[in-house]
Order: sequence, then C-alpha cells, then structure tokens
Amino acid sequence: MEQRTYNQYCATARTLDLIGERWTLLLIRELLTGPRRFSDLQASLRGLGTGLLAARLKYLEREGLAYRTTLPAPARTAAYALTPAGEELGPVVLQLARWGLKWAMGERQADETFHPGWAVLGLQACFDAQNAADLRAVYEFRVEDEILHATVDNGTLETQHGPAQRPDVVITISEDTFVHVTEGRLTLADAIKTGTATATGDRAALRSLKGLFRLPTPQNRHETTG
Repeated sequence: MEQRTYNQYCATARTLDLIGERWTLLLIRELLTGPRRFSDLQASLRGLGTGLLAARLKYLEREGLAYRTTLPAPARTAAYALTPAGEELGPVVLQLARWGLKWAMGERQADETFHPGWAVLGLQACFDAQNAADLRAVYEFRVEDEILHATVDNGTLETQHGPAQRPDVVITISEDTFVHVTEGRLTLADAIKTGTATATGDRAALRSLKGLFRLPTPQNRHETTG
C-alpha cells in the first residue's frame, strides 16, 4: 500500500503524513488506553476489516508508533502497545475529542456504531479537575458487557478498562441509557430514578460524581460572529 504524502517540509504536514490515513488515529485512540489484543481492536473498531487492521498495525510498527508485546499473566497473549512517540499523541487525541464534543457530535445517527469502551478516553476529555481538587474516589462503570473504572485523586484522573479492585461507587447502566447520558439528553440522577441505571456504594462519592464530568455546550459550526 503506497503511503500518501503532502511533500511539505512542515511539522504539521509530516505529522499528517504519519497519522492522517483513515483508521490510523482511531487505532492510536484504542491503544492509548493500554495494550490491546488484535481481537480487542476488531471488537472496538467495527467496520475495519481484518486485512486492513493488520496492515495498519504493521504500518504503526514500521513507523515507530506501536510495537508488539505480550500481556502479563494470566492472559499471556500477544498484544499491541504504543511506543513513547505514540503515547505523546494522547493530548492530541483528547483535544480532538474535546473539540468534537463541542462542534461535531450532536445526536447519534441510526447507522453509527458505539462502543462503551470509548468512554475510557471520553471521561478524560470531559473531566473537570477543579471540581475534583479535594476528592479521592474510585468509580466503576458497568455498561452491559463492558466494565471500566475511573480513579480520581485530588484533581487528577486515571481511567482504565476492566473492574476496579476496591470501587467506592459501582454504576450499572444500559448502553442506550449511557449514550443518552453522554449526549446530555439525560442525567445520571434521572436514569437512576427511572430505574434505567443503578448506583451502589458511598453516597458522598456518588454525589461528587455529578460535577466531575462536564460536557461542553454544543456549538453550531455554521454560525459566524461577524
């Protein structure tokens, strides 16, 4: 597969030469949450064929953005992880997500896929560090078959796939309800009241959750200030 290039001696153009191909940046998005098996990437990137996924991973390896590794016991299976250069794209991906929440999201379209695991980075994109300045708590989210958790520690946030060892709050929610909450069409409190979500654990930590993640107010790209 021939690599496209802008043929410009410019840092922005060189970067787009590396990560501008379709699916490449989304693969980096997936690997930012930690090493992933080939099957994990297939499940998260529905619509990306097996052959193209293999080609994109080889490309990331060749360009020094990802490498093959082995997951620790008990898994001990082959996986892919980001190199230091790949990991430094994290702030770029998060800033794109923040921009998208404000200028590009809107409501989910009928033909758009959704994977709850994307919330691992989505929570970071919406995190309000100021409201978490004096909070230490671990939140576990169970979105149907997907489990992820968020650790808040005095203004910092770490999110990971999988269950937490000692969660302070456990939230169980359906995928559809989770989407409605992330769209801002429904609050988590209302979802709990109506029974489409449940929350167990420390009440104070649950109350604090309300101010930890804030969606930006959607804006119309077509409006001008002039």
